[in-house]
Amino acid sequence: MGAVTVKVPTSMRHLTGGSGQVPADGDTLRAVIGKLEANYPGLGARLVDESGALRRFVNVYVDDIDVRYEQSLDTPTPDGSTLWVISAVAGGS
Repeated sequence: MGAVTVKVPTSMRHLTGGSGQVPADGDTLRAVIGKLEANYPGLGARLVDESGALRRFVNVYVDDIDVRYEQSLDTPTPDGSTLWVISAVAGGS
């Protein structure tokens, strides 16, 4: 099973006790998100919507690979990789 480091955006750190980086494991993004939800309740729901798809305004990278252009939730998460969660920011004048 792949052990990964998950970089958590500031807007979600209240779910990880303030930590900006947490460990997780799983061979795919889907498995890692399941572990995150088990260890940090509510975090998985911030990443995946009710239909089980990645939320539209959250970008997820495994190392430097945007999972939306790979296999989405089935993207492999090799041992030692870094999973980056980036919240989309909207605004303007």
